[in-house]
Amino acid sequence: MVLTGYVTIRLCLRLKQTNLRNECETQSAKTIESIDRRKLLIGAGAIVSVASAGAAWGASVHQHQPSYNKQGIIDASIDCIKKGQACVDHCLELFKTGDTSVAECADAVHEMLAICTALSQFASYQSRHLKSLAKVCIDVCQDCENECRKHAEKHAACKACANACANCIEECQKIVG
Repeated sequence: MVLTGYVTIRLCLRLKQTNLRNECETQSAKTIESIDRRKLLIGAGAIVSVASAGAAWGASVHQHQPSYNKQGIIDASIDCIKKGQACVDHCLELFKTGDTSVAECADAVHEMLAICTALSQFASYQSRHLKSLAKVCIDVCQDCENECRKHAEKHAACKACANACANCIEECQKIVG
């Protein structure tokens, strides 16, 4: 209905440009006749129904697993990712100078980055598998924390990563119970 009116207007504009006013007036009259009151009311009713359904849906109370705060696990896993990326970057800089003493640390951080990325996504999706993933994340973050602690006194990036892993472990334990 709207498209027909739009096409009619465009057609009328073109016809006016070519000085065919009579044909334009005839076309406009046909369009107006085709839109009757009943169709107009049905269309308006449909719009009101859709608008009120959306408002009702948005106003409904919606709770998922209220037993723990997911924002804490999301923040902890994202912080772990940020600190882990800085740690890996630091390890790469050391590798460039020939220092491979942090190779195992870099391996552990890579594993932690993968699991914490998945954990933050599962928590934000409110996945039913979050508890299972949190159990695995505890083990992976513990390994990463242990490796980073070996270098924490010498490298600030490793210390920050280890602390972030410890925090993530605490948040995961809240979920696991």
